[in-house]
Amino acid sequence: MQYNPGWNSSSVNLLHVQAVGSEDSLHYVWSSIGAPSVLLVATQSPSSALRVNWTQLLSASPAGAIWIDPPSSVVYSTAVVFTKLFEFSEAKPLGQLFYPTYDLSKFSWDSLNHTLNHSALTAELSGVPATDPGGGFSNGSLAFRVTAYEAEGRDGRLPSLLHTADSSQLEFLLAGVAPRGNGSRFVLEVATVEEAGAARRLRSERSIDDEYTPTIFEVLSLVAESQNSSSTLGFLQWKATAYGSRSPRREDGIQCRAQGLQVANWSLPVSSIVQAFFGDSLGSSCTISALNVSFGGEEGEVYQEKRYLSWSLLLGFGEPPRDTFSPLVLSITAVALGTPLAMLLLGSCLLLLARRRRYSEYEPIN
Repeated sequence: MQYNPGWNSSSVNLLHVQAVGSEDSLHYVWSSIGAPSVLLVATQSPSSALRVNWTQLLSASPAGAIWIDPPSSVVYSTAVVFTKLFEFSEAKPLGQLFYPTYDLSKFSWDSLNHTLNHSALTAELSGVPATDPGGGFSNGSLAFRVTAYEAEGRDGRLPSLLHTADSSQLEFLLAGVAPRGNGSRFVLEVATVEEAGAARRLRSERSIDDEYTPTIFEVLSLVAESQNSSSTLGFLQWKATAYGSRSPRREDGIQCRAQGLQVANWSLPVSSIVQAFFGDSLGSSCTISALNVSFGGEEGEVYQEKRYLSWSLLLGFGEPPRDTFSPLVLSITAVALGTPLAMLLLGSCLLLLARRRRYSEYEPIN
């Protein structure tokens, strides 16, 4: 993990996370320059390196300021940008009442270096609006907590997402922010950038297994698929829940919904690391898609009471991880289904033996 590589100032935030394999390497570049965003770059060289021209990156024309060396090693690149936070309430009988939007590209962000933990591979990016006329953030903040992994495993806190060494977890945190209406709900706008030859698709998978995330039976994945083949290039994955507590429990669950993936007809915030990496192709050959993730429903009062919201998602390369039944659940299922079957077979055998003994008492008629 590198903080602002090649730059001594902490006035801006850029975190480079690299996973090195025997024949390839993966790069995650997190930043709050522009809007909070992350570049994901897969290369076929274990010695590939991130290069940053800081003077150009912080200028009004950042195109080309970020690249991977050697450029020929790059096999796949994409970006995820968190652009806006909406707030609305159900104002009856008028319907939905939307409040002024929080533009995340206009937030003031704390130095990420203060929260960087090289041992735990975590960092937290926290910010507030540069101007806050309504005072909603006077005692609160919005944050993105990043966690990288060195091996396969499962996060210990709900929603207990399954991860691999090729993925990273991101937590979206809203703490202490005052709602501007009764029963306010929040919506986070997430944009993705794909180069020519790849497209995003939203998947929804349901399972009867809620062993690791009680009462939640749906997993959503925003996957990038190659248009020339059926292979999956990258993904965002999350479970259909958020939580209203720092130590989440099942009863702290907040409904989480994805409101459709659409091709965006607007440009991304200026001076972002996305423009610095993709350059002129961002407005020509790249495809920008946007997805709104809403938090709250009939139980939307959870945030109203606790003033805390946590939503976790996994980002990575290739196919997203898939949960399977644990050995414990398989054992319980085998016992639950096998015991009645064994009793039925045993009863049938005993009945046949009893019938044979009864008829053996009679002498055959000559």
